[in-house]
Amino acid sequence: MLKPNDSQPDLRATFDTLRAAWLETRPSYAQRVDDLKRLQRAFGQRLDEMIEAISADFGHRSRHESLLGEGSVVLSEIKHTQRMLKSWMKPERRSAGWKLLPASAEIRHVPLGVVGIIAPWNYPVNLALAPLVAAIAAGNHVFLKPSEHTPRTAAFLQSLLAEVFPPARVAVAQGGTELSAAFSELPFDHLFFTGSTAVGRKVMAAAARNLTPVTLELGGKSPAIVAPSANLERTARRIATGKFFNAGQTCIAPDYVLVPQQKRDELVRLVKQEVSARYNARQGFDDYTSIVNDGQFARLSGLLDDAAVRGHERVPLLDIATLPAGRERLLAPTAVLDLAPDSAVMRDEIFGPILPIVGYASLDQAIAYVVERDRPLALYCFGDDKAEIETMLSRIVAGGVCVNDTLYQFACANLPFGGVGASGMGHYHGREGFLTFSKAMPVLRKYEPSASDLIRPPYKGLTDWLVRLVTKLH
Repeated sequence: MLKPNDSQPDLRATFDTLRAAWLETRPSYAQRVDDLKRLQRAFGQRLDEMIEAISADFGHRSRHESLLGEGSVVLSEIKHTQRMLKSWMKPERRSAGWKLLPASAEIRHVPLGVVGIIAPWNYPVNLALAPLVAAIAAGNHVFLKPSEHTPRTAAFLQSLLAEVFPPARVAVAQGGTELSAAFSELPFDHLFFTGSTAVGRKVMAAAARNLTPVTLELGGKSPAIVAPSANLERTARRIATGKFFNAGQTCIAPDYVLVPQQKRDELVRLVKQEVSARYNARQGFDDYTSIVNDGQFARLSGLLDDAAVRGHERVPLLDIATLPAGRERLLAPTAVLDLAPDSAVMRDEIFGPILPIVGYASLDQAIAYVVERDRPLALYCFGDDKAEIETMLSRIVAGGVCVNDTLYQFACANLPFGGVGASGMGHYHGREGFLTFSKAMPVLRKYEPSASDLIRPPYKGLTDWLVRLVTKLH
């Protein structure tokens, strides 16, 4: 497996090894299931090692957030895939249609070959292994590029996968921006990328040179719309969970909240109450995750500074003036009010513990605000009136929706996960992941007699009559 300073020729050599091995022997059902079982066992045994690696990369990462956001999700995906794989692999019968009789038709889901996966830093294990599970289940070989921003976790992934898979089936490349660019240019049979929209455009452009199909899991500004009928206490609890899990460093975190103007201040009070109850100095902020690196901390601090310059009200939701020994890059959860549409916190994805809360005059106004912007990766609808919820669902297009809660749409193995427009393209999780890394190959079997023996040049007499008859019967 490749080390950080390896060059582009080494990437190609590793890719060629993976391709040659796949061409020689495509993984059978038995091989795929065995791979998944060994991955499940090895991963389950090394959860503590994973937790330590991620926490070291972040400066501090809540142990329980690593178990929930990484360990639990990956193990659930492996188990669900094992249980369903045989049924997913079965050919799908289709009607051949009366004009082609006698014939039978089916679709076979066949593996593509060598899949490339580029993983991000915010959930560096989950967002590396979940697509890998789908690619392996579909019968592919995998070349994984973990994030350079979480090097200890990348080393953990490299060690874990080397324990489970032979190097000609799964390989790992570690390195920075230049290696990522070269990685994207390899002639993969499918390239899967999770990260920012800006980098996603570059990945797609590089893949286009080889006509490599891509799945882009991006992000954007995912809104939470609080309808007039919403229970504010329940809504505050669940927005606090979605926004401040992993200190907001989550692609599907509620990016901003739209709430009836007359209820805005009450929602702010309730969210602050929730945050203060969950994280406090007496516990050493053990359950509150640090910002991953200095660059991200500076970017988020800049968003708050911009809000101050513009005169927006900033409401600290937690007092972390006195940092515990050894803790760095703790950014206080903060609500921002009285926003202008061109404020920095309203232009780009926040990806941190800053929560803009915007009052609206009518639900139609709130919906229009979302619709006029890029389509989000997630939409969170809060309300107890079915008509209000249906109005939001019928007018807003989003990558995924959760009603009266946050984040859980990602955890549902039977639902596809993916963005739309600027928030991404393509899906994975469960069966959709299997399909993403497969080719739906149609197979038509013709039996005797065949119409092609009759409908052929010269198109005269009976042949002419048959062509005109078939055309009329459309």
